[in-house]
Amino acid sequence: MTHRPSRIPYLVAVLGAGALVLMAWAGRGRFQPVGLGADAPAFTISDLQGQPVSLEDHRGRVVLVNIWATWCGPCIVEMPSMQRLYEQLDGQPFDILAVSVDAALGERDEAGNPGGDVGFFAREHGLTFKILHDASGRIRQTYRTTGVPESFLIGKDGVIYKKIAGATEWDSPENLELIQRLLAS
Repeated sequence: MTHRPSRIPYLVAVLGAGALVLMAWAGRGRFQPVGLGADAPAFTISDLQGQPVSLEDHRGRVVLVNIWATWCGPCIVEMPSMQRLYEQLDGQPFDILAVSVDAALGERDEAGNPGGDVGFFAREHGLTFKILHDASGRIRQTYRTTGVPESFLIGKDGVIYKKIAGATEWDSPENLELIQRLLAS
């Protein structure tokens, strides 16, 4: 009499694979990056005076959300162009919300980067646009960033029209033209 192998291990494997596929499908939105055409995720983060600032407070305006840190070389490089852009668009419905993800001063973040004095950095670089500080780094999870700097240009309708990972010249003709179109819409 021949002994037939058990089919139970195969059944367990198929059911396990099915469960994994189902879990991946159910959580698919959590793993996709926030990108063009998506509604900008809501957030509320304190400014340097400790006052809460929410993206919703800026609805109906064009908003540049920039996620950065004081220890980030490319962030330091792009800040002057953000300041020039902010000054150039003064008086128009345009805001910059620069969200620092520095750990608290004297501490280190999960990657070992030192906490920075965000207020000192802003004063030292002559930054007059809105600086927010998220020492928890939750904004990085909310926007599913891959590093710093990472920026999102959001239209008056709350939709993301441009996403840039890395530094850029925000006052370049290309960026200024897009922002002007968004302001006119």
